[in-house]
Amino acid sequence: MQHPWDQRLGVWWIAEDHPDAPAILESPSGRTMTFAELVASAHRVANSLRAHGLAEGDVVAYALPNDVDAVIWQLATTEIGLRYLTLNTALSADEFAAILEHSGATALVTHADYLERFTPAADDARLRIVVGDDSRVPEGFITEADFVADQPATPPADRRQGDAIRYSSGTTGKPKGIVRPLDGRDPSEAAHGLSIFGRAFDFRPLEGAHLVSTGMYHAGCQSFYLGALNVGQPLVILGRFDPEQTLAAIERHGVTTAYMVPTQFVRMLKLPQDTRAKYDLSSLRSVVHSAAPCPLQVKKDMLAWWGPVIWETYGGTEGAATIAKPHRWLQKPGTVGRPVRGMRVHILDSEGNPLPPNTIGDVYMERTDGQRFEYRNDKELTESVHRGSAFTIGDVGYLDDDGYLFICDRAKDMIISGGVNIYPAEVEGVLSSHPAVADVAVVGIPDPEWGEQVKAVVELVDGTQPSAELAADIIAYSRKHLAGFKCPRSVDFADALPRTETGKLLKRQIRDGFWAHAGRQV
Repeated sequence: MQHPWDQRLGVWWIAEDHPDAPAILESPSGRTMTFAELVASAHRVANSLRAHGLAEGDVVAYALPNDVDAVIWQLATTEIGLRYLTLNTALSADEFAAILEHSGATALVTHADYLERFTPAADDARLRIVVGDDSRVPEGFITEADFVADQPATPPADRRQGDAIRYSSGTTGKPKGIVRPLDGRDPSEAAHGLSIFGRAFDFRPLEGAHLVSTGMYHAGCQSFYLGALNVGQPLVILGRFDPEQTLAAIERHGVTTAYMVPTQFVRMLKLPQDTRAKYDLSSLRSVVHSAAPCPLQVKKDMLAWWGPVIWETYGGTEGAATIAKPHRWLQKPGTVGRPVRGMRVHILDSEGNPLPPNTIGDVYMERTDGQRFEYRNDKELTESVHRGSAFTIGDVGYLDDDGYLFICDRAKDMIISGGVNIYPAEVEGVLSSHPAVADVAVVGIPDPEWGEQVKAVVELVDGTQPSAELAADIIAYSRKHLAGFKCPRSVDFADALPRTETGKLLKRQIRDGFWAHAGRQV
């Protein structure tokens, strides 16, 4: 009998070899699908896109909620050489318009729930398609049902692998469109190759199920649900994250793999102990997290609860760089791992010179094949983040003697007080374990003597009231765990901290208010 690892993998070949295998086990709309049904739906969309004149390299933008449609449109565009652009559904109408204009999107696909944010201009020639409620289709749009009507569910001719155009989350400024050259591969071969990505995280072929619980517009979530599909793992797609319902879904479907972000860990850890103990999570084998720093204690608590199944990967929209397997992280707490195959990591000083082990500097990543990405229509920005073929996403950190990477913080978030570097992520990691703290952001604010001082902005757990006494207790708590110069000098309380859905703190929004009040900008 052929071993699963030796079979033809990838969505397209799995649909041929195992047509009745489940591809979607659960979705917010209630739809389930086999691999044959999923691929047939993608073929119909791809054939219609071709019939409407879209050509290789054209951009199809879509704003879709977590559901089956996001997978179908992603597969359809990438089998005919198009670029797909996944729009964050939390964006405003103005933000949508800016990204659509910058990307040069030829087609727009939106769910009926987001129609009010897409008002077509008189001279807008984009193809516009509505998914969802067919009763709400304004002028200038067509329904998906009409779009694919009479289109065959067979593979389109001259299939070529497409790719994404990805926009960063914009936490440090305006969003940036990231593109790589199209390579024209056969999509079935490419999908089989992409199965290697899933297998690198112990996603086992034709075995188990994968939980989708973060926003499907996000590159990290996409990478892992595609990694799962391409090894033959069906998806369990959830809508808005709910910590207890997530545990219930893991038990209900015997979930083996998942992608999550640290804020989800924090929210699940806040559940009462009897709620956490109700669910059987023993099926879990590989839960990968990325997108934002995970506080050390949070990671330790999750490993103690779920066992050694928590994996970590480091990188950005521009590219992945490292993997930290659970047993390696336990040996080296805080590491984000060693470089993945095909990548190198360098620590450089401000002049671009390599730094020795255990010395903090700028983190640069490099593909061993020398391939570079670019920011669309922004040559200056592209060059600013590259040194040769190596690039940075703005983090500072160090490599230890064994080549394991440790991230200290983002360079732009670093606080310099009295000439000493302070890394907010370290302080946030300590404060997040205070029993009254639900979320925390640490920023540098103006100080007339020291240049900057450390400020903590705290969101409290439900039922806790802000007070001067509590602020003092939080500062005292930090002094038990950190050197005095790293501890916050003051604490403010906020109803909610601004975060992206993937957990990244929008520190610019927090920090700018303090500096603007002082008449200065950062």
